[in-house]
Formats: sequence, C-alpha cells, structure tokens
Amino acid sequence: MTKDDPFKYFRTSREIIRLAVMLFVRFPLSLRNVGDLLHERSIEVSLDSVRFL
Repeated sequence: MTKDDPFKYFRTSREIIRLAVMLFVRFPLSLRNVGDLLHERSIEVSLDSVRFL
C-alpha cells in the first residue's frame, strides 16, 4: 500500500510547512502570531494557508 503525499495540495515548500507547524505546536502561539513570525523571516504565507496546516 502506498502512502499519499500530505503536501501535494500545497504550493508552499515542505520546509515552510514544517516550520509553521513546529512553531504552532511547540510554542503557545496563535495562527496570526505564526504568520507574523514567518513574515519577519521574509516568508510570505497567507493566514488561510497557516490555518489550513
């Protein structure tokens, strides 16, 4: 049985998605805070994309 790729519907790279999830899970941050932290690192991600992760 093959595993489906969980990242196939995202246009953002896997590293960015993993970073956003790590920030959201590891630290008590809201989704808006995660989006702001990524923006400070010059990573443009919409808030809807962060929410969908």
